[in-house]
Amino acid sequence: MTVLSPRPDLWTLDPGVLHLNHGSYGAVPRRTQDVMAALRAETDANPMQWFRSVAARLTTSRLELASYLRTDPAGFALVPNASAGVTAALAALPIPAGSRIVLTNHAYGAVRYAAERFARANQAEVVVVDVPLEADDATVVSLIASALERAAVLVVDQISSATAMVFPIADLVAVCRARDVAVVVDGAHAPGLIDAPAADGADFWTGNFHKWPAAPRATAGLVVAEQWRTAALPLIVSWSEYDERLPERFDMQGTYDYAPWIAAPESLRILEELQWPVRRSQLSDLVDEGARLVAKALGTGIGEVARPAATMRLVELPRSVALTDAEAFKTRVSREQKAEITLTGFDERVFIRLSAHAYNSLQDYHELSERLPRVLA
Repeated sequence: MTVLSPRPDLWTLDPGVLHLNHGSYGAVPRRTQDVMAALRAETDANPMQWFRSVAARLTTSRLELASYLRTDPAGFALVPNASAGVTAALAALPIPAGSRIVLTNHAYGAVRYAAERFARANQAEVVVVDVPLEADDATVVSLIASALERAAVLVVDQISSATAMVFPIADLVAVCRARDVAVVVDGAHAPGLIDAPAADGADFWTGNFHKWPAAPRATAGLVVAEQWRTAALPLIVSWSEYDERLPERFDMQGTYDYAPWIAAPESLRILEELQWPVRRSQLSDLVDEGARLVAKALGTGIGEVARPAATMRLVELPRSVALTDAEAFKTRVSREQKAEITLTGFDERVFIRLSAHAYNSLQDYHELSERLPRVLA
């Protein structure tokens, strides 16, 4: 197989900084930035003309994004982020008093807050299932199935933000369907890492395009099963409130900045030019080796995740670093060592969650392994 070279030239990232956390805010390629800039210039050159043209442009973009996910475009809507998608899903589902909203201990913090909000509003209960990092698919399904009594909905990660663990969505959907439990899939990290991520039959799936597809931030998708499309409503009440079509109902949200949504397909074209399926496999090998380098330098180990995501790995920090110190630690690493990383906590352990994208090389991880011990000295 041809080894593809890193392409930092396609981005405008500061070359004086190690960028090793694509998984949080992504990074937008230069060409997509140029498309956005042109759209925003057009907006301000003639706002009236721009807003007359937005609906048609959004339709074109939305159809391209739905095709990329290999999902039914009639059930695919644009939302600002996966958190907004989860919120819209929970708002559409019936959650009877006394029922359960089931999560796992891998759930994203904002998603857990959303579950707690809807549980309070409906006099329901949030149940958190503990799933070990090393749990295989059968164990994951068994643990979650044991908590589904009285459940109205399971909200589950496709790829956990906290642990980079891939969950067996198709198996969980099958178990929940047999028990008449709705499934909301938080697929924030899935686009670009899982092919056809919304194909497992969940009631709702939502995912971000600003992470691995490298689209502009505030671009995400919500996939809604046919039975819920009438009930699913955007978070903002606007002029499309009574549109019977799900996608169009979510499209027009007043004077929102639509440039990211319209520009997003440009990033998909860049991924295609980067031979993304081949590159993704090579990035998996790269982040494996990078994690080994960093763990060795820190004298720790790599998080033993049963099914890790293709381009993310966990490296444990020494016990001297507490999760309560995470922000201060990241700030020191950024300021003193010119490296951008993120920390996650799980089961009283603190990890660096390393990411890799097309602009990264093994040299980045060599340099990080040299710089991090200075902060811990």
